[in-house]
Amino acid sequence: MDAALLPATASTASTALLTDRYELTMLQAALRSGAGRRRSVFEVFTRRLPEGRRYGVTAGTGRILDAVETFRFTSPQLDWLSDQRVVDEPTLSWLANYRFTGDIRGYGEGECYFPGSPLLVVEGSFAEAVILETVILSILNYDSAIAAAASRMSAAAGTRPLIEMGARRAHEQAAVSASRAAYVAGFSATSDLQAGFRYGIPTAGTSAHAFTLLHDSERDAFTAQIESMGRGTTLLIDTYDLAEAVRTAIDVAGPELGAVRIDSGDLLMLAHRVRRQLDELGAEKTRITVTSDLDEYAIAALGSAPVDGYGVGTSLVTGSGQPTCAMVYKLVARAASDDPKAPLVPVAKRSAGAKSSRGGRKWGARRLDAEGVAEAEVIGTGPVPQDLADRQLQIPLVQAGEIVGREPLSAARERHLRSREQLPMSATQLSKGDPVIPSEYVTRSGHAG
Repeated sequence: MDAALLPATASTASTALLTDRYELTMLQAALRSGAGRRRSVFEVFTRRLPEGRRYGVTAGTGRILDAVETFRFTSPQLDWLSDQRVVDEPTLSWLANYRFTGDIRGYGEGECYFPGSPLLVVEGSFAEAVILETVILSILNYDSAIAAAASRMSAAAGTRPLIEMGARRAHEQAAVSASRAAYVAGFSATSDLQAGFRYGIPTAGTSAHAFTLLHDSERDAFTAQIESMGRGTTLLIDTYDLAEAVRTAIDVAGPELGAVRIDSGDLLMLAHRVRRQLDELGAEKTRITVTSDLDEYAIAALGSAPVDGYGVGTSLVTGSGQPTCAMVYKLVARAASDDPKAPLVPVAKRSAGAKSSRGGRKWGARRLDAEGVAEAEVIGTGPVPQDLADRQLQIPLVQAGEIVGREPLSAARERHLRSREQLPMSATQLSKGDPVIPSEYVTRSGHAG
């Protein structure tokens, strides 16, 4: 079975306390008043893209499904909540039996999004839906930020492969999530073995400068690596003198050497020098990989260089300067009463400034022009117009508490590539700009969904 299809294992820790205290205090008050039983619709969206970004990328959906599945309160957790007097006994009793039994729909993982896109719609009682807010946002905000950066990098790299190698630049668990998000958005491998083990992502890596420094000479280090890993390995060549290292590498490995890696200096100039030297030594098929604090701009600048692949770390796992997506989780509709058949009433925040929202359960669709290029993100309530019926972006993820939307990461990768290819060509420009397509709203009075 594809690793991405595996559910969270029985040993996976509960996600129930990955939440803010006020989620549980709201829950207590809503249960006491009776309003907690009202059918409610929450929606995840962002009011704007990070400054200068032209599109966003949905990522973390599969992790959300795992988090919802393991959102269970254990006895030690309940005891702690009681000791800390976070909530009262009736609420603790309710939490002890918590299982999400509602529905979740959302944009497929890898799908591009724009301001206002209804990325996730969570429907259930207020009580069972509200306490999922924090964990859902923490996953979507981080993973989507990393995926957006990764998408820009993979677009800049073109057909050249990218290796994610940022584990040492992030929290150890965030690094695993970053590997996954990067893979969704076009990276081909990761250096993080936990990401490979958990999600089935291809792993890559050979040696660091410490391995060369360990040996009495660079020749000894190269010989040891070749004897251990074979001639197809990648030798790190910038520990001492670059030109001498290339000569030694080919002398030891022969022209069958798989690749060399450059990790410092003027990468554009050095790549040309190394390529010329490798060709002169008969190693025309030996590839060149470059690393060293790369981001999408550096990758684009190396587009004309004789480079065969990139390794990216710090910039990727920090979202290339945009480490979050400012997504919010807002109540957009709730039942008129706690009667299961009560109609939904649209609700919305009407505060001054930029934090207002639009009420009603929403759908999202992407309108294409005659050439198949996206021209608008259409967001609406009520019936979907017939001309957009086959362009809807939300898919079922959870139905009546059962996970129905699990898919392999390969499906998310393919979805992202298709989605990005449908955007106008200017979407992948690295210069700052507005969202590449506008968000249009279709409002039908009286429809809450």
